[in-house]
Amino acid sequence: MNKILQITERDVLIAVDVQYDFCPGGRLSVPRGDEVIRPINEIARHFQHVIITQDWHPPGHLSFASSHPGRQPYEIIEVFYGPQVLWPDHCVQGTPGAQLRDELDIPHAELILRKGYHKNIDSYSAFFENDRKTPTGLAGYLRERGLERAFFAGLAFDFCVRYSVEDATRIGFPAVVIEDACRAIDVNGSLQETRRSFAELGVHVVTTEDIKAAQAK
Repeated sequence: MNKILQITERDVLIAVDVQYDFCPGGRLSVPRGDEVIRPINEIARHFQHVIITQDWHPPGHLSFASSHPGRQPYEIIEVFYGPQVLWPDHCVQGTPGAQLRDELDIPHAELILRKGYHKNIDSYSAFFENDRKTPTGLAGYLRERGLERAFFAGLAFDFCVRYSVEDATRIGFPAVVIEDACRAIDVNGSLQETRRSFAELGVHVVTTEDIKAAQAK
């Protein structure tokens, strides 16, 4: 495990969607979502490379329940790429809820990647839209920068973090999840399913204390 936790110049921390709408009081509040900010700030200091993702939806986005008359948030519908959870309107471009939390203190972050801006397809993953085919460009960016392994933290553990981790693993970037720097929504058993997926993929799940202790040695 110690070798897994040793951070090098080939590693990158990806802080996922730490935005006002995903925190308490937001339009799509993740329970205790604001609690990820402190650990993310702490562990970011150990990474030379940090990327931040930002959900960035246009008004009337496909994933909004309000775009489907008669439907309610958290219902699941079928769209052209498969099942789609319908969400409350959230992270609408240019709104206060779409902004990154002010307390997120990572001045050395090298890239803010916006996703979910195509009106007719959702985008949980930092790497692909929800069809799992349309790229965001992040994989090419990492490869051109010579970055080889990704550590993930943020919101929500069982959606945007999960999809990002699964895609990273699928396209050849070993992934490590910092679980205490994540929080889950847990819709229809999604938390349990996420844990099962990570176990099947062999994804390493660690804590901030694990990381800090390894760097101190």
